[in-house]
Amino acid sequence: MGSEVSTGGRRRTRGLIERRQAILDGAFAVFARRGYAQACVKEIAQEAGVAKPTVYSHLNDKESLYREAVEAVADRIGARSLAVVEQLREPATDADPRTALTVVACGLLKVFGDEDAIAVRQLACAQAAQFPDLAANVRERTALRVRSALADRLARLALDGHLRRCDPELAAEHFLSLITGSLEYRPGAAPDTVADTAVDVFLRAYGK
Repeated sequence: MGSEVSTGGRRRTRGLIERRQAILDGAFAVFARRGYAQACVKEIAQEAGVAKPTVYSHLNDKESLYREAVEAVADRIGARSLAVVEQLREPATDADPRTALTVVACGLLKVFGDEDAIAVRQLACAQAAQFPDLAANVRERTALRVRSALADRLARLALDGHLRRCDPELAAEHFLSLITGSLEYRPGAAPDTVADTAVDVFLRAYGK
């Protein structure tokens, strides 16, 4: 009896979590498509496949929907980016850093350049007057998390003799800027070409 109750409770909890996630995903899709002003809770409910009262039972208002939907996707982007950077955790002692760095650069370009990542940046900035801290929250969840993890990996590469000794935080900023700058100035460029160029420039400064 106790086991059945426990199982039922877990199912209900899982159902609530999944429903909330569906609402946040639906909200993000609608906000990305229409913007904050033109989006309505009824359309968000339809997108999520739930009734409008269900939306309000999870999140109180449109403002909460906007903030939590944007931050939830930012967390996913941050997690995907960290998984890419994680590939630099244990490079082989004889590995060419160019190969490993190019793989990471390509992976980050794919993450930073996908529709959700672009939409997160746009949504965080578009409502800066109403949500003055949202852009900073998104940056904390994405760019700063990635910079910190990448700095740690670059410091390890330097200690292992694959890179020059350097300020790892600054080196990480330079590496990421070489990648993200291409998204701004060359949005149609092939990721492989951008990654090769970025790593080439980076290694001219930090390679041994």
